[in-house]
Amino acid sequence: MTDPLPMDDKGPKLPPTYPPRTPPPQKKPVEAPRPKPSTKPVTSSLPLPGRQQARLEARRPRMAIKDRRAANWALTAYPWTATQAVRKVTETVRAWGYDNPKDDVLEQTVRLLVDAATVDEGRRISVHLADQDGMLLVVVLSHTGTSPDDTILSALAAVPGTASCGTDASEDGRRVWAVLSTERPRSRTSCPRPNM
Repeated sequence: MTDPLPMDDKGPKLPPTYPPRTPPPQKKPVEAPRPKPSTKPVTSSLPLPGRQQARLEARRPRMAIKDRRAANWALTAYPWTATQAVRKVTETVRAWGYDNPKDDVLEQTVRLLVDAATVDEGRRISVHLADQDGMLLVVVLSHTGTSPDDTILSALAAVPGTASCGTDASEDGRRVWAVLSTERPRSRTSCPRPNM
């Protein structure tokens, strides 16, 4: 004989004939899968360098200023940012003990550099200042992916005391820079004319 089924108020208890209830699926994935970095060989067709040869690098290094006095400022890219940058650069150059370049030369250079970076319409810019061997380096980064624009170079080169200037694009964004001499400008003397 078989055992009788358990009873309750509604009748005999039978095992369910449908599958048990499952929880609903999640609405959003927990974390999106991360992209895998490309692992392409840097120089697949070039031979490896020998003992005394330099290694080739495919990527440009990030800007680095080492073994010299340096200062930098992160500024919001507003139209009046140039005035703020000129004040900070001039105060720092004078604190380092340089009498040259004069304030008007520093102001002209920094304004040109900052105005070139704010045109890129980024949210911020950074101004970097360094010195070495009687020269001052002023670099302004726009932190945008804008390509280099050479139109500013003629204006920078026209500033008295400019040793060199340039612009390029890097991982940090567009860089515009100028190197200024800290030597006093030589006064021009006229040569006496020979008597004829």
